[in-house]
Amino acid sequence: MGRTLEQVIAAMPAESQARVVERSAELHAEVEGLKALRKLARRSQEQVAQSLGIKQPGVAKIERQTDLYLSTLRKFVEAAGGTLELRVELPGTGVIHLIGMGELNT
Repeated sequence: MGRTLEQVIAAMPAESQARVVERSAELHAEVEGLKALRKLARRSQEQVAQSLGIKQPGVAKIERQTDLYLSTLRKFVEAAGGTLELRVELPGTGVIHLIGMGELNT
């Protein structure tokens, strides 16, 4: 009979177990696409649509897009209850946070 994942991890050295836990946390912090982000925020397409001032099919369309304006992404993230932060890593400079990206001057 096969072993469960928990049994396999429990049989690993403590250092390896710690790496598994750390990587698992990293993967949980990553989401693939706006649909997953919306679900993580426990928002329906209808709720996001209301916040954006559009109809639900518009939210479905945004979630399927592979290329978005930053302003659209920012509005979507805010409609889901979050804030958008752009983080850039350049060799020799460390992490840089870009601010004001995707904001519309109104």
